[in-house]
Amino acid sequence: MTIKAPVNRIIPFSNVDGPSNRMAIFFQGCQFNCRFCHNPETIHMCMNCGDCVKTCSVQALKMVEEKVVWNKDVCVNCDTCIKTCRHDASPKVTWMSADDLMKEVTRVAPYIQGITLSGGECTLRSDLIKELFPRVKAMGLTALLDSNGSYDFEKDPSILEYCDGVMLDVKAVRKEFSDWLIRYPNEIILKNLDYLLNADKLYEVRTIIFPDQDEDNEYTVSYVANHIKDRCFYKIIRYRQFGVRDQQREILGDLTTDEEYASSYVELAKTLGAAKAYLI
Repeated sequence: MTIKAPVNRIIPFSNVDGPSNRMAIFFQGCQFNCRFCHNPETIHMCMNCGDCVKTCSVQALKMVEEKVVWNKDVCVNCDTCIKTCRHDASPKVTWMSADDLMKEVTRVAPYIQGITLSGGECTLRSDLIKELFPRVKAMGLTALLDSNGSYDFEKDPSILEYCDGVMLDVKAVRKEFSDWLIRYPNEIILKNLDYLLNADKLYEVRTIIFPDQDEDNEYTVSYVANHIKDRCFYKIIRYRQFGVRDQQREILGDLTTDEEYASSYVELAKTLGAAKAYLI
């Protein structure tokens, strides 16, 4: 049986999803429910409630046998459906196989260094990844995973065989803050931080710096920096309210983290040995 996975979107050329110019493939579905999520429409699968069908001005969405069907040839990507959805989902999802994805990769292969799988959470589609990555590598391209850290890489290291590295989110370390922030246990994330380091498969760690969270910001950055030292990149990210769900923005605040404030954590990380720490 052909393995297929729901793809939210494909960016043919991206320079923010790993090194150099890359194709970024975003899968639908994520177990986390992060308060600061900037693409919450990738969290759940469409529930076929039909609300978005009523608001689509170009009739790119229709109800067919009680399911929402998207016509991408008619769609103008105004994202009214995304704004309408009450379930953190998207009707604009395409189920694709490894063959389907390789057609997209092949089309732009001369112009990219590799691909990055993201989401949602890409490792939910591990079976497809194991089919796709060997074919990508055979073309001379690099293959990266952009992961929330929920996958047990130690239990199933085969997913890493053709993977050049993992871009791992360590959103918070202190359990109470992490439980509140991402609403998912973080023990597996911290386990993966160590495992991927020891397996030499950790390309980058990312941490978001929040306004008015001095204690937890310092705790997380110190923990990560002490672990990774100079063995991988450490991307320290300023919290930005843009794209965050309205109800969560009310909780987290309506201000972007001050650049000088966030830069102080880059310096902290470097002081602790994370020589490749940088700010975005």
